[in-house]
Amino acid sequence: MPFRDKLFRLAKRLLVSKEEAEDATQEVILKLWSKKQSMANYKSVEAFAMTMTKNFCLDRLKSKQASNLKLVHSNYQEKGSELQSQIEAKDSVSWVEKIIESLPEQQKLVLQLRDVEEYDLSEIGEMLQMQPTAVRVALSRARKTVREKLVQKHSYGIG
Repeated sequence: MPFRDKLFRLAKRLLVSKEEAEDATQEVILKLWSKKQSMANYKSVEAFAMTMTKNFCLDRLKSKQASNLKLVHSNYQEKGSELQSQIEAKDSVSWVEKIIESLPEQQKLVLQLRDVEEYDLSEIGEMLQMQPTAVRVALSRARKTVREKLVQKHSYGIG
């Protein structure tokens, strides 16, 4: 499946835990496989799969199992830099992650789909059942919030 990595990254953004994201991705792929005959009716199988992943993850978070999710941020590793720059880079990534996690759900999803997965606005609108103008507004607000909080953190040293 050519877009499996995109499904995983979206699941990881929503569920945070790598293990939970892997499980969610596998479940969605199995569901897609079982529906492969009816998939010919869809304009974009990838958009449908992303929507399925989003819905599955949100359902998962709402379930009782959500209390068992582990918060793991171990997927950021840099090599070849000095220790100080590695620490600063990890700190910046950690702050961006915290800021993104604090965004409203819709802004978080739009930011992930546009800036990480690189979907265009109309595809995001289709996935999230939003008008392209609403997608642009949500993306703009999310980026502005991330930028303001980062500036505030770097200006004052604390968040």
